[in-house]
Amino acid sequence: MTTLKVGIASYEEMKARTMAAARGQRRVSSDEPQVWFTSTESFAKVLSAGNRELLRVIAEKVPGSLDELARITDRAKSNLSRTLRTMEGYGLVRLERGQRGCITPKVMHDRMELDIPLTLSRKAS
Repeated sequence: MTTLKVGIASYEEMKARTMAAARGQRRVSSDEPQVWFTSTESFAKVLSAGNRELLRVIAEKVPGSLDELARITDRAKSNLSRTLRTMEGYGLVRLERGQRGCITPKVMHDRMELDIPLTLSRKAS
């Protein structure tokens, strides 16, 4: 699998970066984060210990449906569905339609790198 590069930036910084790239004023480097969170708190919430354990279970047990994952993890299917949709939005999992319309979660990366600015905010250069 691959490593997902993640960064922390304000909404305004992310918008400025995206707009500058869309206007051709900046190139997106291959070593830049691919996914952005607006705060370390939002990152920590999505990648909580329980959610990291969920990703591990999905990768190791390869459940064929959300029902099977709910049985394995002893979590409510509705809770899993919300959590996995959030993770899908950040590129951590892919939810595929399987047999008989069952949704099957797939872990997309086996590692993650977090780029956190400690001083001045990033410029959309």
